[in-house]
Amino acid sequence: MSRRNVEITPDLMLRAYRAGLFPMAETRRGERLYWLDPELRGILPLDGFHLPRRLLRTVLADQFTVTVDRNFPTVIAACAEPVPGRDETWINRQIEHLFVELHRLGHAHSVETWQGGQLVGGLYGVVLGGVYFGESMFSRARDASKVALVHLVARLRLGGFKLLDTQFVTSHLSQFGALEIPRERYRAMLAEAVEVPAKWLKSVDPAVLAAEFAALGQR
Repeated sequence: MSRRNVEITPDLMLRAYRAGLFPMAETRRGERLYWLDPELRGILPLDGFHLPRRLLRTVLADQFTVTVDRNFPTVIAACAEPVPGRDETWINRQIEHLFVELHRLGHAHSVETWQGGQLVGGLYGVVLGGVYFGESMFSRARDASKVALVHLVARLRLGGFKLLDTQFVTSHLSQFGALEIPRERYRAMLAEAVEVPAKWLKSVDPAVLAAEFAALGQR
């Protein structure tokens, strides 16, 4: 399902997400914006997240400094950059602007990973109730985006979230337990989870996070 939208607003974006739609552009320079509603939707079950032991060791070793909402605009700009094997992106200037505005309004959040004071990875998405709609991630160092994902999942679980929407399932996400579900099942899960009063946790006690990482590593 797709349609062109010339006067899209942050409020319309939120209503679309609540209905199960999400926007994409054809290219970085493309002016058309499409609303997608795929027959099969990707999700990453928060109670079935698989954390590989090697990655758990990396997370616990503090090889990266991890922050939340420290530099949202830079994260989405990095996600829009071309990378080897992918010359184009679906994040055009309009989408970038709208998500930065959603972040300013408190509805979009990022997780960043740093090394030596340099931003080397991260991810961003939209929050509504107990749902985190994951949008995109980037990595400039080994495991940088994976560590951001582990921190995201831990914080979502601690904050009472019920659904992590990944839109599609990639080989990168499948290693963590991501799966596809039919559209109607997704909509039912969305309708329930979006009404949950979850809390986005910008700050978490390190000991609490470490305990959550250990719990995830035992799955």
